[in-house]
Amino acid sequence: MGQRIQVFFAIFLSVLIVTCFCQTYLLSDKDGLGKVFDGIGGLSGGGATTRLLVNYAEPYRSQVLDYLFKPNFGASLHILKVEIGGDAQTTDGTEPSHMHFEDDENYFRGYEWWLMKEAKKRNPNITLIGLPWAFPGWVGHGKLWPYDFPDVTANYVVKWILGAKEFHGLDIDYVGIWNERNFDSKYIKLLRYTLDKNGLENVQIVANDNLWEPISQTLLLDPELRNAVDVIGAHYPGTNTVMSAMKTGKKLWSSEDYSTFNDEVGGGCWARIINQNYVNGFMTATISWNLVASYYESLPFGRDGLMTAEEPWSGNYVVDSPIWITAHTAQFTKPGWTYLTTVGHLAKGGSYVALTDGKGNLTVVIETMTHDHSVCIRPPLPPFSVTSQNATFQLKGSLSSIKYLQIWRSQFNFKTNKSTFFERLSPLKLSDGKFNLSLAEDEVYTITTITTGQKGNYPDPPPSSPFPQNYKDNFNVRETPFSEAPNFADQTGVFEYFTNITDPGPHAFTLRQVLTQRPITWAADADQTISVIGDYMWRDLNVQSDVFMERGKTGGVFIAARVDKGGQTIRSAKGIFFWVFADGTYKVTNDLTGLTILAEGQSGTKAGYWYTLSLTVQGQLATGKLNGYTLWKNAVILRPNNGWAAIGTRSFERAQFDNFAVNAVKQKQMGRYHFV
Repeated sequence: MGQRIQVFFAIFLSVLIVTCFCQTYLLSDKDGLGKVFDGIGGLSGGGATTRLLVNYAEPYRSQVLDYLFKPNFGASLHILKVEIGGDAQTTDGTEPSHMHFEDDENYFRGYEWWLMKEAKKRNPNITLIGLPWAFPGWVGHGKLWPYDFPDVTANYVVKWILGAKEFHGLDIDYVGIWNERNFDSKYIKLLRYTLDKNGLENVQIVANDNLWEPISQTLLLDPELRNAVDVIGAHYPGTNTVMSAMKTGKKLWSSEDYSTFNDEVGGGCWARIINQNYVNGFMTATISWNLVASYYESLPFGRDGLMTAEEPWSGNYVVDSPIWITAHTAQFTKPGWTYLTTVGHLAKGGSYVALTDGKGNLTVVIETMTHDHSVCIRPPLPPFSVTSQNATFQLKGSLSSIKYLQIWRSQFNFKTNKSTFFERLSPLKLSDGKFNLSLAEDEVYTITTITTGQKGNYPDPPPSSPFPQNYKDNFNVRETPFSEAPNFADQTGVFEYFTNITDPGPHAFTLRQVLTQRPITWAADADQTISVIGDYMWRDLNVQSDVFMERGKTGGVFIAARVDKGGQTIRSAKGIFFWVFADGTYKVTNDLTGLTILAEGQSGTKAGYWYTLSLTVQGQLATGKLNGYTLWKNAVILRPNNGWAAIGTRSFERAQFDNFAVNAVKQKQMGRYHFV
């Protein structure tokens, strides 16, 4: 009797252990399917986030592009979203418009056209999206609002879409309204009408790249607007949606997400976001801001890309963890696949999604991330409790006939930083449609019928190195098709290559600031225009440039050193700014606004003539020369201690620069170079 009781309790205990620690999850298409998957993407823009990539030499530039877009190689992105340049500061710089002025059209400015074509070369089926962050000033007839003249704004946006097709052979699939700003129902309806009138019926509208509300409720109340909008796009939804958005019946997208430093912790955030955006919020597309961190790291949100390519001068780039986390989904699915209804959370933390192509293929993605909520910056997600667990997955319906599944795994180790990403394991053999997994904390698994997955790789790129201490550009060599000079990062205004057709002399090829009107801004553009370049750690250096003022007596230009801010904080930038003006005066200031004056006097400068400015900064003293003669010296600088070099203008005015040069002092310390 006692022996029987022992056996009974042994059996009971074993059943209890199985029940508690071997949770079974159903994967079935028997009772129908969920929503159609629209893809995983990256966002170039918002703003100038891909600025440095175009300056990379081959083969490194193409290698970066392969890691982003080449199917079955790296991230294998399904979607590329780009900024429709609006001439204004939109986070890390300005992107040029295709229409600086109402009578001006140029569809070769900037690099987004090039980027879209490179993405299409690698993946002809990639989805292309355009979205304005800002607009040229003429669109608002001088007002900082694009909706007062909705027909003008709609035609401006539609011309960008038509230009993409006519000049680059690009079909834009979706277009947005105005990034993270209020929408106007009349404008959205007119945009739909203007698209249709121009034969662009297939271009769908995303609204409104902000929050779920008030757009969702407005769609429910306005049938005409509801017919005009195809997708509700929310930014940083925290993996959740709202009931009114669900009631619209529209596609729900996280049209901008992630925005996290791309170390291993950031990769963990991205893994959770991709899965749980659907599990919690039924979002069928997730787009990362940003695509690739290819801007100076000391600008806002440095290295917040899926990978890093911020050193065109060295050729170095870094394939970061988010590339391989993206691959876990993107290499084994395609837009048009469908989620199963049997998706959800794991019993002891984490989540799983499953998708099918309806032709017998299945992909399951599982994540067990435990990252602290504080690392998911926009917005912070709640803390997660995840513990190790055993899981059994049972295939039913048409999926029950699957016999083998490929398995890929990433394991994060946040303590030792010895993580392994996108590792292919031995295939799973299913028994009665079941497979079992022992899931540890901080892991990502892909279980799939797809056999084409690959962890692509190239030989290591060149080692990282600082920006060259001696740098020159006379703007004569223009081997690339881009309108901007290499390594200059415009922060307010637009600086473009310019050819003086009427002046074939020594200044026939220059760099010109072209804006004459404040744009409809998205961020806090400065009242001055400015483009930065170089190493943020530069301290002692000489900056020199030829300058040419085109505006009459109110014109002015500057060269600068130790510029300490950029991006959305550009208005408060400090540094050493050497100005000359068309009224015959000069000024040396400690800030971009020109309020903190270190020296001033007469220069004899005027518009319509070339001058050579030279600024030398050593320690806490600065000296300036005009045409080789010392104009002022020993101006005392208390701060900042370091920063970029820069050029710029007094206001939104045309001015030219030529023969730019920087010479910086460098000293080796603690194993790497820095400037003193």
